[in-house]
Amino acid sequence: MGSREDLLEGAKRCLSERGYARTTARDIVAAAPGTHLASIGYHYGSKEALLDAALMEAIAELSDLLAQLSTEDPRRLPDAWQRSLAEFDEHKPLLIAHVEAWSQIQRSPQLREQFARLHAGQVAKGVERTQAVRPGLDADTARAVTTVSGALADGLIVQWLIDPEQLPSGHQIAAGLRALADMIDTADD
Repeated sequence: MGSREDLLEGAKRCLSERGYARTTARDIVAAAPGTHLASIGYHYGSKEALLDAALMEAIAELSDLLAQLSTEDPRRLPDAWQRSLAEFDEHKPLLIAHVEAWSQIQRSPQLREQFARLHAGQVAKGVERTQAVRPGLDADTARAVTTVSGALADGLIVQWLIDPEQLPSGHQIAAGLRALADMIDTADD
């Protein structure tokens, strides 16, 4: 690995251990042996640009993990949600950094663009996964499933950060979704 990649990996480690706001340039360099402070500016322009790049990559990796957990056995969706929820504790600093970054996207066009690219990529992967699990599903419906699942996951992250004791279980999530679907079906008749 070169210095650029080492810095990115070091920044990802710092995000996982310290979060975005508490990570310094010195922390990143310490987590990336063989690098120095000036290499951050040379390769990324700023500590913030490096942390943004690391955050996008780390979020994409976590999103892929959660998506994999949720599509292992689609017949057992409540269990899949429960496995996903269990990952929150292990990734708490990263999830906090993720939520912190959301608050900045309206003030940072560059960060907003990075999130938009990340979201588009995750939706495209989600559509593929959804259609692999449900082959007869058309692309628009697979996209709807993906984006609604993503919005649900994001909401669960925020709820978990606010009050983890009140987080619904995987089975409660499934029951709530079933009840909502019944209400929608009834309203359409």
